[in-house]
Amino acid sequence: MAISGYPGLYKFISQGRNAIIVESLEDKKRMSAYSSSRISTLEEISVFTESEELPLAEVLKKMYNYSDGKEAVSHKSNADEIRKYFEAVLPEYDRSRVYVSDMKKIIRWYNLLLKQGMLKFEDDEERDDADTENGPGKEDNPPDQVQKKL
Repeated sequence: MAISGYPGLYKFISQGRNAIIVESLEDKKRMSAYSSSRISTLEEISVFTESEELPLAEVLKKMYNYSDGKEAVSHKSNADEIRKYFEAVLPEYDRSRVYVSDMKKIIRWYNLLLKQGMLKFEDDEERDDADTENGPGKEDNPPDQVQKKL
């Protein structure tokens, strides 16, 4: 989950009285997130495109495929590099509503989730299952759906 005003991503640990307990994916520190904070799960986040809103999971999958499962450009790169990378990954993004700060945040999240081993796509899981059941190379073409493990 993302918490407004705090960098990085967090995972839910426990429910408190007036808050939830979350743990940072970067440094594993725990903190309370109060109901006054704007808390969003990654499933709730979408990116504006010229025709629709694309769920963040689909954007992350496009980034994963574009970079062959490796890290993306650094979120600390200059604005031109960030825009070029994002345009290569998602050419249909809405240039008037998706800002460089949004792109940096998404790139940072992607790299963090990748580093933590938390980007797992259904077609990868089904391929693993097919390898186990049918032996290597006998899998069907799996659907292109994304499952995030947070």
